[in-house]
Amino acid sequence: MNNTILVIEDNEQNIYLMKFLLEKNGFQVMEARSAKEGIDKASAPGLIAILLDIQLPDMDGYGVAGELRKHEALNTIPIIAVTSYAMTGDKEKALGAGCTGYIEKPIDPETFIDEMKSYLS
Repeated sequence: MNNTILVIEDNEQNIYLMKFLLEKNGFQVMEARSAKEGIDKASAPGLIAILLDIQLPDMDGYGVAGELRKHEALNTIPIIAVTSYAMTGDKEKALGAGCTGYIEKPIDPETFIDEMKSYLS
């Protein structure tokens, strides 16, 4: 069964929380702590979704989403922005950059998995 989620996030606490919640719900987790590492790992077999922080040290998440969408093999993989950017227009900017969905930080452990699953095809 393909159930691997790639988490592209540079904050250790956020990685820990997402990984804990995902693994508790039966998902396998791959971690990337930079945009470059995330782009490199995005072609891994079995990947069913990418959780993408917008504020990364080497490239913003909008740029990462754009790079990922250039690869035909990744066009069916949901890219879900997980971000503290919650101002008017931020969700639209993420979707316009190639993200499939948008989850606001701080992550709510009670709703995170259901929110994430709502973007899986």
